[in-house]
Amino acid sequence: MTETGLQTETLPLDPAPVAPERDLMSKFDGLIAERRALLDSGVTDPFAIVMEEVRSPTEAVIKGRETILLGTYNYMGMTFDPDVIAAGKQALDRFGSGTNGSRMLNGTFHDHIEVEQALRDFYGMTGAIVFSTGYMANLGIISTLAAKGEYVILDADSHASIYDGCAQGNAEIVRFRHNSVQDLDKRLGRLPKEPGKLVVLEGVYSMLGDIAPLKEMVAVARKHGAMVLVDEAHSMGFFGPNGRGVYEAQGLDVDFVVGTFSKSVGTVGGFVVSNHPKFEAVRLACRPYIFTASLPPSVVATAAASIRKLMTAHDKRETLWRNARALHAGLTDMGFRLGTATCDSAIVAVILDDQIQAVTMWQALLEGGLYVNMARPPATPAGTFLLRCSICAEHTPEQIDRVLAMFRQAGQAVGVIG
Repeated sequence: MTETGLQTETLPLDPAPVAPERDLMSKFDGLIAERRALLDSGVTDPFAIVMEEVRSPTEAVIKGRETILLGTYNYMGMTFDPDVIAAGKQALDRFGSGTNGSRMLNGTFHDHIEVEQALRDFYGMTGAIVFSTGYMANLGIISTLAAKGEYVILDADSHASIYDGCAQGNAEIVRFRHNSVQDLDKRLGRLPKEPGKLVVLEGVYSMLGDIAPLKEMVAVARKHGAMVLVDEAHSMGFFGPNGRGVYEAQGLDVDFVVGTFSKSVGTVGGFVVSNHPKFEAVRLACRPYIFTASLPPSVVATAAASIRKLMTAHDKRETLWRNARALHAGLTDMGFRLGTATCDSAIVAVILDDQIQAVTMWQALLEGGLYVNMARPPATPAGTFLLRCSICAEHTPEQIDRVLAMFRQAGQAVGVIG
């Protein structure tokens, strides 16, 4: 009895948990064990790096050590551009920290309109739609464009966001062998002529840094009456006379171009541009656009300022390519096995034998003051382990020389090169 005279139920202080019939987390046991074995070997977790301080587009402090950054997608080095930072600060002061709504409701501010106009000007296209991330741009446009009874035809090595865009939609999915014009032609030739078809390609493939033979592939798509979408996330800013991507460098017209702000633009967000006269209808039908909050005004303001500067960033483009060629040539001369025989992009992938060798090499570089990406399946093709280097226009010749020296020392220590 209580002081009020009411009887109370006695409950155990620490009730025993009731085990579910099947633990939904048990499917991750293998992954947990693999990660535990990796950490028990004494290496730093390559997928849990913390940037304690970022001092420039190419330098940071990691684990208390000054480190050259060669594992970010800051290709054009815009993250510390004074005009870009000033635009973000001004928008933060004028509009606050967030929008608190979707673009279809209260989430469209002055700078959302500005960044979409900057994209139209940059690409010379009539339509531009901005998404909250590049991932959501692919998720939204692919699932919206291709409906039930229609087809999406994609490269087998496509980015996860492309695959997820296919999964969210109701279209039939057809894959073709990576960068194979012949297989694309064969797969399209087997499909019925009447349904709509969308061929999805990437200008630069992000793991190995290889580029697509877009000219031949677009010709094949047109022959079979298919529309073409090209993801230019890893080429915007430095491919083509205006930095629009591989499709521009190869002199092509395509139906849709997908891109991101988190690479060359230097902030976060995604977009799709198109000249199709009905393109604006996508806003009214695309669930990942309609049902998510819009980007903060400070983010889209920085993006707009950055995109407009990229329109005339010819010197930066030349510097980026010079840095990429120097790194690719230097690593090739040392005897490293690279993802491409020639310098095709701003991504240089160093191929290693297995995960142990990759992690050991990655750790040696990090301890020497260099950060690169360690990549493994499923992000990479099956059985492929690599260290991915992403070159920046702001890397100095002296930094490239130091990077090559660190690769030589680490490669010899691990036994990757002689």
